Amino acid sequence: MVERSISTYGSWKSPITSDLIVADTVKLIELTIDQEEIYWVEMRPAEAGRYVLVRWNSEEKCTDLTPESFNVRTRVHEYGGGAFVAEDRCVYFSNFSDQRIYRQSSGGKPTPITPETDRRYADCVFDKRHGRLICVREDHTTSAAEAVNSLVSKSLHDDIDGGDVMVSGRDFYASPRLSPDGTKLAWVEWDHPNMPWDGTELCVAEIALDGTVGEIKRIAGGPTESVLQPEWSPDGVLYFLSDCSGWWNLYRWVDDRAEPLCPMEAEFGYPMWVFGMSSYGFQSSATIICTYAENGSQHLASLDTRTLEMALLSTPYCSFHNLRVGPTYAVFVAGSLTDPTVVARLDLNTCDIEVLRRSSAVEIDSGYLSVPQAITFSTENGLSAHAYYYSPNNRDFEAPAGELPPLLVKSHGGPTSATSNDFNLIIQYWTSRGFSVLDVNYGGSTGYGRGYRDRLRGQWGVVDVDDCVNGALHLVRQRLVDENRLAIDGGSAGGYTTLNVLTFRDVFRAGASLYGISDLMVFVGDTHKFESRYLDSLIGPYPQRRDLYERRSAINYVDQLSCPVIFFQGDEDKIVPPNQAEMMVKALRKKGLPVAYLLFAGEQHGFRQSQNIKRALDAEFYFYSRVFGFEPSDDIEPVEITFP
Repeated sequence: MVERSISTYGSWKSPITSDLIVADTVKLIELTIDQEEIYWVEMRPAEAGRYVLVRWNSEEKCTDLTPESFNVRTRVHEYGGGAFVAEDRCVYFSNFSDQRIYRQSSGGKPTPITPETDRRYADCVFDKRHGRLICVREDHTTSAAEAVNSLVSKSLHDDIDGGDVMVSGRDFYASPRLSPDGTKLAWVEWDHPNMPWDGTELCVAEIALDGTVGEIKRIAGGPTESVLQPEWSPDGVLYFLSDCSGWWNLYRWVDDRAEPLCPMEAEFGYPMWVFGMSSYGFQSSATIICTYAENGSQHLASLDTRTLEMALLSTPYCSFHNLRVGPTYAVFVAGSLTDPTVVARLDLNTCDIEVLRRSSAVEIDSGYLSVPQAITFSTENGLSAHAYYYSPNNRDFEAPAGELPPLLVKSHGGPTSATSNDFNLIIQYWTSRGFSVLDVNYGGSTGYGRGYRDRLRGQWGVVDVDDCVNGALHLVRQRLVDENRLAIDGGSAGGYTTLNVLTFRDVFRAGASLYGISDLMVFVGDTHKFESRYLDSLIGPYPQRRDLYERRSAINYVDQLSCPVIFFQGDEDKIVPPNQAEMMVKALRKKGLPVAYLLFAGEQHGFRQSQNIKRALDAEFYFYSRVFGFEPSDDIEPVEITFP
């Protein structure tokens, strides 16, 4: 047994460097099946964050389809998703720079089939019966106060109009899905101020021989019921997810009513932040392959549509995303506790698993890894909240006797999103250097039912703040972390929570805001359509509850903030513009608090370029080293910190 060196927490030498994290690492996001071929999109930090379409088949294995000058990414809702569709070895995709749809045959070059106008497209489906695409269009060319969303049909060849409107009049549309015979179209629609996890409606209409839409029937959903992911079974029955029971469960439309398939206190769906999300699919009319989250843990299962019996499918994975299903296999993006995310193909007859693509070529000795522990802790109003706790771990080092580690609390974005326990190299970066990490699923997070999700209604900036604080104090009381070295970070909505924690609570000693919101008043009038009314439910209607917007904006209470903060921001961010960070930095400098600010050119909401991901991670670590007084073992480029 190798004797460990004694070194203070934070100063441990780790093989998990920022260079290692960004080297040969990709993010695996969208998946689809076209007969025996599998397609997915990779976000590649090493290529300036370019999104590349990849095709896999048993003969060629992985093949890049996207030429270097193209970027498969749509800006509908700004968060995108559903950026491509594949049919008979031909793909149709949205290109980020011009938002045009391109057609690319096997082995050919991309050809644009929409005009050069500010119209954006997502969630396309192929209509074989009429030889066209049906998709969501977001039109920024109108004189309306905001972009106009609709469902349109689109010729497979170039046109001057960019699609013919099929369905319009609602604020938002998603998930157009054709029945197997092409005679019926189902979709989801909703209006401001709802977000898709608040309330949506499921609609169905006949498609005439000339391709027009007949009478529209709204069959499920409403202002307080979230319906997601409509899908047609091979025999033409419409299935969907609804949270009418308090949980996103599976239903089907039979005899003019919604029939529950497998009622459970479990979530079979996820909040629709992006298009094209899929958590179930059909092996046959008799068998559904599905994923669900129960008590914060994800599972893969097979459901018999006749007997309604469900059987778990054994895999080495703890999270499943973008599930697609064929007659003999299922494919999904999967995460495990100790290995990078993969695209995995599951043989449904033998249950054998083939890994088609790893998100990282990195292989790390388990002696440097921290395995997450799911914890539940007490929070305000007699309630409980959830998190994943990671203890420091490095096979080469241990801390001096009696020393407790610093803690980094992570507040996820959304805020209606969730963190998971699948392998995260960035978290391992911290734990292998001697930090504890608490990744919090505060009230409002997905995965624990609608009641838990609705805790944040009208309480953003309160419940999330309380839960992050109480999670940290829970570890302090157990003497697992040093109460004098508590830090918190978060991106976007997580950055908002971070700034409010640091401003309105005196628990943490430092923090990092990544493209976080500091002034809700500015955010109300300076963001995109999808989220422009989001705060109605999270805070209250504006301007009627202007008092709450002012009271929960850290920028208005800088006098209460008394600890160092570092800010990270992309200069092209349309969701949380740079002025949100810059107002806060200016106020903190005026007050004389230690503060640092890094603005990254060419970055939008979330960092996609490898050099910026690396710089942000190292800079945050360097910042804490100066605040908490330890010496990093890495040779890190210093950060300019304004000290009083």
